[in-house]
Amino acid sequence: MITVCDLAVTFGSGRDAVQAVRGVSFEVAPGESFGLVGESGSGKSTVLRVLAGLNRRWDGVAQLAGLNVATGDRRLPKVVQMVFQDPYASLHPRHTVDRALSEPLEIHGIGDVSDRVVRAMEAVGLGPSFRFRFPNQLSGGQRQRVAIARALMLEPQVLLLDEPTSALDVSVQAEILNLLRGLREAQGLTMILVSHNLAVVAHMCDRLAVMNHGLVVEDMDVDTLRREAPREAYTRQLLLASRGYDREAAARMVTFD
Repeated sequence: MITVCDLAVTFGSGRDAVQAVRGVSFEVAPGESFGLVGESGSGKSTVLRVLAGLNRRWDGVAQLAGLNVATGDRRLPKVVQMVFQDPYASLHPRHTVDRALSEPLEIHGIGDVSDRVVRAMEAVGLGPSFRFRFPNQLSGGQRQRVAIARALMLEPQVLLLDEPTSALDVSVQAEILNLLRGLREAQGLTMILVSHNLAVVAHMCDRLAVMNHGLVVEDMDVDTLRREAPREAYTRQLLLASRGYDREAAARMVTFD
């Protein structure tokens, strides 16, 4: 379903050039949930933005369901959609839920708009009373449910998730993660989840790749992650950091170039 080969992304030029992604390669099977983990600035979200067609300047190969992302094929929005980290920033503050969900259908000339909006809201656990509310009238979790519903309006095969719960209260995070798992099973979705939270990845994914400074330094299945048996020292340090702050452990940590 997803093929990425030797993906490279550079921002800026000359002395100011920054290699955000360097030769990243991976494949994701249909219906699989794949994780990209690493610390901030490792290149995870940049990979997602390439696959979503939001970054057009890159080298390498990126294909979704056999479509070449580089061509800007008009069929791509019906294959892949993305859910962003901040559900408030990703929703237009002056657009109601109804308009946010209707707009993708209208852009692509898809009919039966009203019924599709109602079904999408039901799928993410929002009742009819939310349909004509504005984002500022919703909680963080409700806003993220709207963002997920919007991403599903065109019935994509691939869902890209960029830290979908990191901006939410801890009490709401599990609800959103369980919603995403249920949608994946019900709709046969293929997912890529970007996160720095290894517990979230262990809950959501089948396999994962660990990124550092734009490179994939290790790939593993989720059972290896749960056993805390990674091959690379960087991944072991990432696991240690995920347990919370420990003064002695922090003193032993090293910087990986």
